[in-house]
Amino acid sequence: MSEGGKRHHWKVAAADEKQRLDHFLVDTGELGSRSQIGKLISEGRVRLDGVRAKAGAMLRPGQRIDVEQPPPNVIELRAEPIDIRVLYEDDYLLAVDKPAGLVVHPAPGHWRGTLVNALLYRWQGERPGLDPQRCGIVHRLDKDTSGVILVAKDLQTHEELGRLFRRRAVYKRYTAIVAGIPQPEAGEIDAPIARHKTDRKRMAVRAAGRAAVTRYEVIERYRGAALVHAFPRTGRTHQIRVHLASIGHPVLADPVYASSRRSPLPVMSRQALHAERLKFTHPRTGRELRLRAPWPDDLAAAVEELRLKTSTPRSVDRRPL
Repeated sequence: MSEGGKRHHWKVAAADEKQRLDHFLVDTGELGSRSQIGKLISEGRVRLDGVRAKAGAMLRPGQRIDVEQPPPNVIELRAEPIDIRVLYEDDYLLAVDKPAGLVVHPAPGHWRGTLVNALLYRWQGERPGLDPQRCGIVHRLDKDTSGVILVAKDLQTHEELGRLFRRRAVYKRYTAIVAGIPQPEAGEIDAPIARHKTDRKRMAVRAAGRAAVTRYEVIERYRGAALVHAFPRTGRTHQIRVHLASIGHPVLADPVYASSRRSPLPVMSRQALHAERLKFTHPRTGRELRLRAPWPDDLAAAVEELRLKTSTPRSVDRRPL
């Protein structure tokens, strides 16, 4: 392998049985986009139990996955004094309250002003062993979704947190304002998600897609809208936004999946979606962590405006963390 590349190793757990190899590698969050992973496989850089692997190989518990990743086309990232709100920090990990509008990872068109740039400034450089292009970030939120993001401080913590997400061992609760009032008021959306057939920037519910499950509960009812808690069991791109839109109740002000891109609430200029809570067992200390990102000002103002417009909003605290 070329100098500067990386080697990755995984052992297939029972929870990953019968998952496609390429899907597993996407879910690790370690190797880039699906197309980048497809290229690694086609170039023979991915081996399953020592044998050159195929993208559609179905995994079995105990198998070993080895990936040789060539050195990236390195973009020099600058540390930038971007203010980030810390929700929790210890020797192993950091939890950040990401504001709407902040891009998580650098990408074409967004090489500066990202969460990675902010972390490089906070760390005063790169942390040893971590990918400088990701800076220990374990999972993602869309640019205009606010809320909790986990950041590992070392490679072992990063790998173990990634394993928790893949095994669905992280409790995730999002808060959203949706158009209309879902019926029933509590339910589960079990619908596979894939790229849209014609618009590659969108995702869609498609039979040939990857399994995706989201549970939801209506918390408050308003005139023409509802406050909803969403609990994604899987972590597909745009999952909550796609699933809620698929049942006719898109996230308010969603510029991609709502039928009207214009927000009916002047205070809400972005999709009304907030990653409010995470709960999981700390992989290094064994303690249970419960993390909460308070509602941002625009979401709180939107809820207050809807309450004022509705004579008797229904409020039910269904599920505290």
